[in-house]
Amino acid sequence: MLRYLINFLYPPRCAACDRRLTTDARQRVCAECIGRIERLPEPVCAVCGVPIASAIGSKAWCGSCTEAPPHFGRARAIARYRAGVDEDVQVLPSLIRRHKYGLDQSLAHALAECLGSPLPVESSDYDLIMPVPLHRARLRWRGFNQAALLGDAIARRLERPLDAASLVRVRETDPQTGKSMRERRQNIRDAFAIRRPAGIANRRVLLVDDVMTTGATVDECARTLLAAGARRVDVLTLARAL
Repeated sequence: MLRYLINFLYPPRCAACDRRLTTDARQRVCAECIGRIERLPEPVCAVCGVPIASAIGSKAWCGSCTEAPPHFGRARAIARYRAGVDEDVQVLPSLIRRHKYGLDQSLAHALAECLGSPLPVESSDYDLIMPVPLHRARLRWRGFNQAALLGDAIARRLERPLDAASLVRVRETDPQTGKSMRERRQNIRDAFAIRRPAGIANRRVLLVDDVMTTGATVDECARTLLAAGARRVDVLTLARAL
């Protein structure tokens, strides 16, 4: 009743297209916009999750993973983020950009709705959900860590604890945009550390971030976690930039 009254006084609008929603709406994103989110097509690489031309069974690896296997065991993304295409015409990229750079923390709920159901990971495979951390300088500027907000939503969905304190970013790095894969790896090397190794020893970790591009950042996080004793590290992102 209270929700209906609030929606009646302040008519809700879709966070993506600004279309007016019904007074009994519980969602932040309308069904049409959810339907416009471009899901990643199958088949995908068994490791990094990038779409590949063909696969026999579920064990096919892409060329990049075959040549240089990452430290994480498996990475999966919910949807595609088309690099080089106007973000404003893409539902998910537009929401992500406004959330991160428009500093609109309220859009975390809308992005959580974009996860869809079911998730491409199984709850029984993990002991901890961990977000990719921000450096304290970036966190002060933004006021929130978008990966931590997304990680909290995923942790609740999977009914697994969220650990947003053990993995920390100890070095501020240059933006990864425009760098080659080799430059990205060098840029992010040793940027992370473990604050409480005992809390992740022998744990299966699901690492969460909003967007994965080349995977250099999540791979360095995975390397750091494994070196500190984690049994396995997988990755789940909302979007994959392709």
